[in-house]
Amino acid sequence: MDKKIKQIAAKIKQRGKNVVFTGAGISTESGIPDYRSQGGIWDKFRPVYFDEFMSARAAREEYWRRWQELYQGIQRSRPNAGHTAIARLDQMGLLEALITQNVDGLHQEAGVADDKIIELHGNTRRIRCMSCRNITATKEIRKRLQSGDAAPECECGGYLKPDTISFGQAMPVDAVEKATTLSHTSDFFLVVGSTLLVQPAAHMPVYAKQNNAFLAIVNLSDTPCDNMCDVLIRDKAGKVLQRIVEEMESSL
Repeated sequence: MDKKIKQIAAKIKQRGKNVVFTGAGISTESGIPDYRSQGGIWDKFRPVYFDEFMSARAAREEYWRRWQELYQGIQRSRPNAGHTAIARLDQMGLLEALITQNVDGLHQEAGVADDKIIELHGNTRRIRCMSCRNITATKEIRKRLQSGDAAPECECGGYLKPDTISFGQAMPVDAVEKATTLSHTSDFFLVVGSTLLVQPAAHMPVYAKQNNAFLAIVNLSDTPCDNMCDVLIRDKAGKVLQRIVEEMESSL
C-alpha cells in the first residue's frame, strides 16, 4: 500500500484542482452507522418517504422519533482521523472542494471551511421549514420534541423537517450543479467511503475521469468505478487518509 499512498500524495501536491468525495464509510469510524450494510440504518428502519412526511401527521411523528434517536448518536460522535486529514489538506491549501453524501456535519466540525463543502444530501444539524424555507435552531426543536410536540411546525404553519434529503424528495439543485461542475473540472478526484450506488452522486467520479482526472478510491467494498480508477485501496478511511497527509508533510 505504501506505493499507492505515495502516488496519491504526489498527485495532491501538484496543486491542481483537488476534489474529495466522501460517503458514509468515513463516518462509521466515528460510530455513525451507514445506511445499507447489515446492521445499518435501513436494516433497522423502513424509510419514511417524503410524500408520507408531507401528507400524514403520523409519518411526521415517526420521522421525528427516529431523528431524535439518530441525532443523539451524531451528537456524541467526533471527527475521526479521516475527517481530520481532509481538514489538514484544506489548511495546507490543497483542497479545491469537498463533496459529501454525509449529513452528520463532521467535516465542518473537523475544520473544513464551509465554503469548500458541498452537501448533496443536506445536514441533519439544520432544521428547515418546508413552506417558508427558514432555518430553525436544532436546540429549540429538541426542546419542543422533549416537551411533547411530536411533529413540530414553523410559525408560518409549515412543517419543520431536518434539512436532509428523504426518499422521494428532490435533490438540492444548486449543490448538485456545483458538484457536477467541480467534478468535470477536477485534476484529482479522491473517493472515500462510498459505494457509489446512489445517483446522481455516483456519477461524479465518472465526470472527473471524463476530464482525465487522476481518480483514487478508498473504500472497504467494491464500487462500480473500481475498473476506471488509477489507484484503488481497500482499507479504512481514517488509516489511509492519515498516512497520505503524513507522507505529504514528511516531504515538505
